[in-house]
Amino acid sequence: MQARHSRTIWSRPEGSRRRQRGFTLMELLVVLAILGLLMSLVGPQVLNQLGGAKTKTARIQIRDLEQSLEMYKLDVGRYPSTDEGLEALVRKPGSASGWNGPYLKSDVPQDPWKRDYHYKYPGERAEVDIYTYGQDGAPGGEGEDADVGNWQ
Repeated sequence: MQARHSRTIWSRPEGSRRRQRGFTLMELLVVLAILGLLMSLVGPQVLNQLGGAKTKTARIQIRDLEQSLEMYKLDVGRYPSTDEGLEALVRKPGSASGWNGPYLKSDVPQDPWKRDYHYKYPGERAEVDIYTYGQDGAPGGEGEDADVGNWQ
């Protein structure tokens, strides 16, 4: 007995074409509306977190500057004057005998809003005042515009 091998060839009838299906305009509009709604709810929260991060960064930098000032005081016997400023942590002031710096690894950092930190000695709110005026660069304010200092 001989085995018969038959091949089946699948073919479509000539008149039927497979219809490719895509998204309708209405479906796309609904998806875009949902995405817009989600962004309006989530967007402000994300922006607040980014802003809060800058305030936290300023607090950390101020704390680091405070520690560097303590090391300066241990070596020199006093804090830098207001005129000498935070720059005394990087470059020796003329009147600082015992200076053993630099006390920072690089130049004095700017605040997260790209402005110089303010420094006063003697301070008005602490022994030394190191602060930034926040995002708006003006005293006072709330949220991201609030002042950030070492007395907080």
